[in-house]
Amino acid sequence: MLFCLFASAAAARELRVCADPNNLPFSSSSTKGFENRIAELLAGELGARLAYTWRAQRRGFLRETLNAGRCDLVLGVPTELEGVRTTRPYYRSAYVFVARDGTPPVTSFDDPALRHQLIGVQLIGDDGWNTPPAHALTRRGIIDNVRGYMLYGDYSEAAPAAKIISAVALGEIDIALAWGPLGGYFAARERPPLSVKLVSPLDESDLPMAWDISMAVRKGDTALLSEIDAALTKLAPRIDAILSEYDVPRLPRSPPLLGSEP
Repeated sequence: MLFCLFASAAAARELRVCADPNNLPFSSSSTKGFENRIAELLAGELGARLAYTWRAQRRGFLRETLNAGRCDLVLGVPTELEGVRTTRPYYRSAYVFVARDGTPPVTSFDDPALRHQLIGVQLIGDDGWNTPPAHALTRRGIIDNVRGYMLYGDYSEAAPAAKIISAVALGEIDIALAWGPLGGYFAARERPPLSVKLVSPLDESDLPMAWDISMAVRKGDTALLSEIDAALTKLAPRIDAILSEYDVPRLPRSPPLLGSEP
């Protein structure tokens, strides 16, 4: 009888994750994203059933999901994100230049070629908030040849964030400045594949281009945080393999700050 009680308790555990249902390569309601794959690994490691709450990642996402108690874990957040507790980073990526093969390679914001090419940048939110690469171009006076693509795009379409990459493949723009996981994934799936190069500099004054990525739990959920951290350490090789499968550009993770929380 005691064994049955323990077995029932273990079987009843859920790992409740909030995610975007139409945000490839990160997540989708068909569970085709790399964050879906990583969540499955975590659930298996914790002996839990994976349960999703789906919501588009728009303004208020964390407030209306994780911090409202609708789930216990959100994947793919910046490690320094405020208002939540974040796990140890499980990868670090950066913005990338995406271009057609045969186009003169550009790896620096200071390359003179950027003044003569059509450039696509990602915009976030209904107010057109600019991403770091857009600010980097503006600082250099590169404005008139820049085209904006909403990060979220038309949500009625599959993989709406891919539009900036397909614009390169179609010749609508010469080069795209995209967040690394998105750029790497969609560039590799164009035919022919597009070239992907990390931007440079990666960290100019007050304008970081590279970010450590973690998972988020509620501030008071220290027990789950410890469990997820331990699982991330154990599963690191398998997580790296998934990220490679999805062509996610990666950098060495930042060393922990002296005196910071583990």
